[in-house]
Amino acid sequence: MSKTDVSGLSMLGSQVEAPTSPETAVLEKVPNNNAGTDYVVRFTAPEFTSLCPMTGQPDFAHIVIDYIPGDFLVESKSLKLFMTSFRNHGSFHEDCSIYIAKRLVDLLAPKWLRIGAYWYPRGGIPIDVFWQTGEVPAGVWLPDQGVPTYRGRG
Repeated sequence: MSKTDVSGLSMLGSQVEAPTSPETAVLEKVPNNNAGTDYVVRFTAPEFTSLCPMTGQPDFAHIVIDYIPGDFLVESKSLKLFMTSFRNHGSFHEDCSIYIAKRLVDLLAPKWLRIGAYWYPRGGIPIDVFWQTGEVPAGVWLPDQGVPTYRGRG
């Protein structure tokens, strides 16, 4: 097993202030020591928060990101800080969800990526947002995201 090159990372192992906005948040990547092997990496953020751009009230989501890496992996501390940067950011559910996915695609150029953003009700209506870069490559085992649709207290 080869050692991962972490020489270009600026946050891992250091105390870092949370970014003030998604636009200023830095996402970092590391080389994928298993490039050429198709496998799925999953990140789950069950307590994601952002703000409603109209009322400033908090919005909550359970976000699941699956991707098949190419030459790079996202460094998880930078991803956590990036996700945290939405906490005081006002944007609609759709904008937050797609922005997260596209930032990762721009950074990593993965073989494939999907996001499932399961937002809790706003105004009585849950808004779920789904996006992926294309068809899942053949032969890849891709589990269900495991987040049931919103059922209220029923």
